[in-house]
Amino acid sequence: MNEIIKAKLELLPDQPGCYLMKDRQGTVIYVGKAKVLKNRVRSYFTGSHDGKTLRLVNEIEDFEYIITSSNIEALLLELNLIKKYDPKFNVMLKDDKSYPFIHLTNEKHPRLIITRKVKKGKGKYFGPYPNASAANETKKLLDRIYPLRKCTNLPDKVCLYYHIGQCLAPCVKNIDENRYKEITTQITKFLNGGYEEIKNDLSEKMSAAAEELDFERAKEYRDQIAHIETIMEKQKMISSDLTDRDVFGFAFDKGWMCVQVFFIRQGKLIERDVSMFPVYDEPEEEFLTFLGQFYDKENHFKPKEVLLPDSVDADLAQELLQVKILQPQRGQKKDLLKLANKNAKNALKEKFFLIEKDEERTIKAVENIGKLLGIYTPHRIEAFDNSNIQGTNPVSAMVVFIDGKPDKKQYRKYKIKTVEGPDDYESMREVVRRRYSRALKEGLALPDLVIIDGGKGHIESVRDVLENELGLNIPIAGLVKDEKHRTSNLLIGNPLEIAALDQQSQEFYLLQRIQDEVHRFAITFHRQLRGKNTFQSKLDEIPGIGTKRKTALLKHFGSLKAMKEATVEDFTSMGMPQNIAMDLVKKLQE
Repeated sequence: MNEIIKAKLELLPDQPGCYLMKDRQGTVIYVGKAKVLKNRVRSYFTGSHDGKTLRLVNEIEDFEYIITSSNIEALLLELNLIKKYDPKFNVMLKDDKSYPFIHLTNEKHPRLIITRKVKKGKGKYFGPYPNASAANETKKLLDRIYPLRKCTNLPDKVCLYYHIGQCLAPCVKNIDENRYKEITTQITKFLNGGYEEIKNDLSEKMSAAAEELDFERAKEYRDQIAHIETIMEKQKMISSDLTDRDVFGFAFDKGWMCVQVFFIRQGKLIERDVSMFPVYDEPEEEFLTFLGQFYDKENHFKPKEVLLPDSVDADLAQELLQVKILQPQRGQKKDLLKLANKNAKNALKEKFFLIEKDEERTIKAVENIGKLLGIYTPHRIEAFDNSNIQGTNPVSAMVVFIDGKPDKKQYRKYKIKTVEGPDDYESMREVVRRRYSRALKEGLALPDLVIIDGGKGHIESVRDVLENELGLNIPIAGLVKDEKHRTSNLLIGNPLEIAALDQQSQEFYLLQRIQDEVHRFAITFHRQLRGKNTFQSKLDEIPGIGTKRKTALLKHFGSLKAMKEATVEDFTSMGMPQNIAMDLVKKLQE
C-alpha cells in the first residue's frame, strides 16, 4: 500500500457511495458501491483475500470516491460508472442475444410480423419466444386462421394469399374497421393463452361444414386444430397462471458467481440465461449490480414479476427495476427459485475446473512472465512481426493480448511506406514509430510489454525508437525461433540475454501462442496484399478496361496468350466498344 492510499483511507466518510480503483497508469480498473464507504474501501487493504481479489488489490495505485445520499443512488451511479469506464475487473454483460416477438401492428391494415425490437406505441407485442423457429411456427398458424395482409406495401392487384383465404385484399377492397377489430381481438386472445377457446370455435365450424357436406372446408378447420395442438404441446405449462415472470437464482464460491435466470411466459418456461463472472464485493451487492445491468438492455424484456432469493434486498431491487419483486416462502414459486439456485450451484461446480485451467493458461502465465522479466505484471502485451517476399509488398502487423487472451478488435496491420527493399530492421522501426507516436498523440493505452518476433537487431531497433525518439520506457522482449520455425528462446534485458524458459510451462505456451498469432496475422495480410497486386497487369493501363471487364476477359479467353491471338471482332462480340477493342489489341501486340 502506497502513501497516497494510506492518506486517503484516513479521510473516507461513513456514508454510502461509489469508489473507483485505479492502476499505475491512472486507468479505472474497478468500480464498486458501498453502504459505508469507509468500511468497504478499507477492507481491500486489510486482511486476507482470495486470488481474484488479491490480483485486483495488487494493481491498485490510487482510488477516488463519490458520496451519494442513498443506497439506490449508489447502485444507479455504479451502473453508470461501469458503462462509462468499462473497468476490466467489473462484470460487463456483453451478451447481445435478443429474443423474437410477434408484433401485431396498429396500422390501418394491420399485419403480423416477427421482430426482435420492442417499440412503444407501435402496436402489440407477444413473447418473447425461445427462438425464431417457435415464433415463426406460431405466426404461420395465425396466418392460416386470420386473414390479415402479408405484404409490406399494398400492391395494385390481389395476390395468392387472397385466393387461398389468408388475406382480405385491402389492396382492392374497402375493409370494415369492425372486421379488423374482431380479428385483432381474437389474435390477442389467442396469444395471451386463450387458444383453447379458439380451438373450440374451430371445432364447431368444422362440424357445421361437415353437416353442410363442405368437406374441403371441414378439412381445413381440422388441420388448423391439429396445428394448434402440435405447436402448443411443444411448451409444457409449469405455472398455473399466465403471468410473465423471471426467476433468478445465484451461487457464490471461491470468488466466482453464477446467476441463472428462468424466463417464464404465459405459464411456460421458454428459455434460460446463464452468467458466470468473478466478484470482489459481497455476493448480494454484486447480484444487485448484475440485476441492474441485466435489464438495462433492449433485448431483456421486463416481465410483470421478478422472483428473487431471500438474501437479496427486495426493496432496493424493486426501486431499481420498477417491477413487482417477490420472494416466495412456499409453493410452486418457491420451487422455481430452488430450481434456479440448484442449477446455479451445479453450473458453478462444473465450471471451476475449466476456470482454473483457463487462469493457469492466461492470467497466471502473464504473472509468471512478469516475474521472469522482473517487471510489473504485463496485463497488456503488444507483439509485432514483419512479412515480405524479397522486399515486395512489405507489411507489418501488431496483435494485442489482454491478461493472456487475444483482443482482436485492437489488432492493427501496416503497409510499409518508407523502406525500400527487404530491410526488416527499418520496417520494424517505421511501424513501432507510427504505432506509439499515434498512441501518445491520441492518449491511447500503452502496453506493459512489447514483444518482437525477431532477434537482437530487431529489438535494438525498437528500443532506439521507443527510448531515444519517443521517450518511452516500455519493457521489450524478443521471441526467437529454432531451425524448425518453432518458438525456442526469449531475449530480454539490456544488454540482451536469453531467458531460461521451461518449455513445458504455461508461460512458454502463452508466448508461443502470441508468436504464432502475430505471424499468422502478418502473413495473412501479406498474402491478401500480394494477391491483390498480382491481379494487376498491363490490361489496367488501357482506358476502359476495369476490374469487371478484365475479369470477364480472363474468364472468356482463359489466358493472356489466348487474348493475344484474338482479333478486334472477337472482343467487340463480347460487347466491348470498338475503340477500346482496338486499343486492347494494340497493347497486347506490344
